[in-house]
Amino acid sequence: MRLADLDSIALRQQGLVALDQTGWSRDTWYRAIRNGSLEQVHPAVARCIGTEDTELQRIRAASLAVPRAVVSHRSAAVLWGLVSAARDQPVHLTTPWGDAHRRALVGVVCHRPDDLVDVRAVGRHGIATTPPLRTLLDLGVTDPHLVSGAVGRALADKLLTIDGLEAGLGRHAKQGRTGVVVLRRAIDEWALDARPADSILEAAFAQLCERASLPPFVHHQRVEGWEVDFRFVGTPVIVECDGWTTHGRDRDQFEIDRRKDDDLRAAGWVPARLTYRAITRRPADTARRLRRLLDRWSGVPIPDAA
Repeated sequence: MRLADLDSIALRQQGLVALDQTGWSRDTWYRAIRNGSLEQVHPAVARCIGTEDTELQRIRAASLAVPRAVVSHRSAAVLWGLVSAARDQPVHLTTPWGDAHRRALVGVVCHRPDDLVDVRAVGRHGIATTPPLRTLLDLGVTDPHLVSGAVGRALADKLLTIDGLEAGLGRHAKQGRTGVVVLRRAIDEWALDARPADSILEAAFAQLCERASLPPFVHHQRVEGWEVDFRFVGTPVIVECDGWTTHGRDRDQFEIDRRKDDDLRAAGWVPARLTYRAITRRPADTARRLRRLLDRWSGVPIPDAA
């Protein structure tokens, strides 16, 4: 194989090639590295000169270096878009087969777990990766502080549902396993009153209320024939959480929201709408405004929530 013929392979692999893909002898391979035609990343894995050194390339290189391994833990979470990439973090692989986990690679951590449930290869960016549920469990072992946010992103991207997460915990339940405990805590944070939140935005709003010590609320109660997101107990104040994708872009939904607000106001309720940006980017300011609104309407007779 000529050096130019490697391009088709490298194009599929973030600019990388492996020795066993070339048909070359080791002498030919290392001669190409010595003369600068290739740049070695790991033994028997190299990048083509001029390709961008990205996090995706780092993960792919480790995967090529241990062919039967599955990308896992934080690295799998990066591939699934559940956490941000970080150059100072190693690439994590799970190697449940053979003795490949003993291979020492710079910047790579190989795991050999006892629990092999859901350790299977799922293609992500063309790389063998652990499925989202297993990824979250493993993330709970190495980076527990990232799990809650990762669960939120998995739900928002519809990679998993609350019910799916619960079922997964049932498969993996094992007393004392760190990942299970951490994931259970994260699921509880994203569920409301033991019911799945209809949107990640609503769960974020519930967390905002808890942090700001706002009055208790009822979630998803029917009021005047409409299902409302939150009704603050003891007040006529109702809060609707408006995500851009479901409320801002859909004209029909916009009209429904206006009709809903009109019906609630006519019956004596005080509807307030909060945007994604207000809840997630300005939580302290949003909490203060809500506190003023609740104070303003305290003591006002409450309509029947019919």
